[in-house]
Amino acid sequence: MRYSNEWPLAEILSIKSNKDNEQMYYIHYIDYNKRLDEWVGKDRLNLLNVQFPKRDTKSNLKNGSRPSSPDREIVISDKSHAELEEDAQKKAQLLRKKKIELLNIAQLSEDQDSQDSKINLPKGASGAVICPSTSGSLSLNNHDDIVTRIKNIEMLELGRHKIKPWYFSPYPEEMVNEPCIYLCEFCLKYCGSRTCLRRHIAKCNLKHPPGNEIYRKSSLSFFEIDGRKNKSYAQNLCLLAKCFLDHKTLYYDTDPFLFYVLTENDNRGYHIVGYFSKEKESSEDYNVACILTLPPYQRKGYGKLLIEFSYELSRNEFKTGSPEKPLSDLGLLSYRSYWSETILEILVNLKPNESNEKPQITINELSEQTSIKKDDVISTLQYLNLINYYKGQYIITLTSDILQAYQKIVEKKKVHIDSECLNWNPKDWSKRGKW
Repeated sequence: MRYSNEWPLAEILSIKSNKDNEQMYYIHYIDYNKRLDEWVGKDRLNLLNVQFPKRDTKSNLKNGSRPSSPDREIVISDKSHAELEEDAQKKAQLLRKKKIELLNIAQLSEDQDSQDSKINLPKGASGAVICPSTSGSLSLNNHDDIVTRIKNIEMLELGRHKIKPWYFSPYPEEMVNEPCIYLCEFCLKYCGSRTCLRRHIAKCNLKHPPGNEIYRKSSLSFFEIDGRKNKSYAQNLCLLAKCFLDHKTLYYDTDPFLFYVLTENDNRGYHIVGYFSKEKESSEDYNVACILTLPPYQRKGYGKLLIEFSYELSRNEFKTGSPEKPLSDLGLLSYRSYWSETILEILVNLKPNESNEKPQITINELSEQTSIKKDDVISTLQYLNLINYYKGQYIITLTSDILQAYQKIVEKKKVHIDSECLNWNPKDWSKRGKW
């Protein structure tokens, strides 16, 4: 593994030849996030032994599908490297003939061969697992979503930042084949070359995201963008976001969504930092559908600022809100941190009543004061290990360790939302008939 002495279990998703006619393998590290997936040479693989899944042909004929992983038997092969690679190539060619289902991605060809060319899928795509542990083995698997598991973009250039994507994103074929995709940082239009981008910038009259500026404090602003009125921008934003959100499936049908874009402002314009989207009408009271801080702006407090802003909108709507689940690993960390800070702030500042008794507050009151949904309040209190059962009732216990940790968090907090700077009135989308 790069920058490490470890040899973790990994899965081969694809094989190709580079310019020097050397074989390259696209691998996914088992139990690691997909953003670490990469192309590696043979010198990075331990191919001492290979494990092939032994298929149960009878059950396959009956069920029309392969058995699940726990039901498979693993056989260690004693073949040479050359024989193993030849077998892998043959299996890859067979797998390539099968149709690959894409996850609701439009604008891609229905024919599998053109499908491969559109997303730069190398010939001989296959699935394999490398086990460089004590046994040092390799196992072949088939994956229906193999296309969307392979990063198809090498680099993005957005303003003064060059960003390496983490995941697959369904940009058009002509863009994917370029070594770098150049984005206009104001309208997010994509170009295949810097020359093309310069021509576009000369004609683009935007210096900020389209839509209404609903918040401004110091050099930070929020813009509200209607996914129906500004469809082109919303779709471009979704394509960009998909590069960094693994489970995002919204690309083209943006009409039912609102997008709230956070920007940093200077004399050149309003530069996108991150965004979150939300449904115009949510039966589950979700106040966030997708949320993202772009990599150049991460670890600066902007993730929590986006979360705080989403709850500020919920507070103005007189609702409690919650993000759509499941959350990504980074999203869960950010939300847990925000929920913990917000709830602890209220608990720490509670005052004793007139009789000088210990302060009291209910879960429902915490939920109303923070606009955080009741379930999230309970899960946060449990996560912090603050709820205890004592003499027939549940009590919240704040230890000195918790108070010290909270004080450190408060000291480190970089930015926060000032409710007085918000200029926004909620709309009742249910009465509007059509968005």
